[in-house]
Amino acid sequence: MRKRYILFDLDGTLTDPMVGITKSAQYALKKFGIEVTDHKSLSFFIGPPLRDSFCQYYGMTQEEAGKAIQYYREYYKPIGIFENELYEGIEQMLIHLKKEGHAIVLATSKPEVFAKQILEYFQIETYFDFVAGSDLEETRVKKAEIIQYAMEQFPADSEMEVVMVGDRCYDIEGARQSGICAGAVTYGYGSVQELEKAKPDWMVATVKELEQRLCGDIVE
Repeated sequence: MRKRYILFDLDGTLTDPMVGITKSAQYALKKFGIEVTDHKSLSFFIGPPLRDSFCQYYGMTQEEAGKAIQYYREYYKPIGIFENELYEGIEQMLIHLKKEGHAIVLATSKPEVFAKQILEYFQIETYFDFVAGSDLEETRVKKAEIIQYAMEQFPADSEMEVVMVGDRCYDIEGARQSGICAGAVTYGYGSVQELEKAKPDWMVATVKELEQRLCGDIVE
């Protein structure tokens, strides 16, 4: 069934933010005396809320994690946000979707203010009908919360017409909690094993396959 409303994750789905996110995390950890020489080894920061990652992987308290997020943004806001690349074929896919009449929404755990900057940086903001992100006060962070916030923009009882597309288990689980379809991309930062365990409705390996799936060119 073709979906009218398409929710896209940002990091690892539309863009490759590896350098900016991992260098920002590296900068924050150094403030705590934790030296990470290879910033690429911090790619697990891509996807989940920052607070969760600092607590889970470095045993930080909530207070310490809050401070780490502040340090992270010291690097990310002026530099890291632009150490980012748009995946090849994404803009062409967005153009195709808009021509077919789909409503396109960004649903990211990244702070909304940064998400909007990134769309503007890549000059793709005009393709999006709405941008749903977390807030800097962290009252809306979990993926299910982001999805629910986005879906408030849709007509009531539209769940069957919505699909969430992402590259991590958090995207799939958030969609499940919200009662909508979940599609996974394997070219991002979630492993195939991680995504299979989350049980998406479908999986694709390339941007081209994603475009075909969303535009209804693949029929099961």
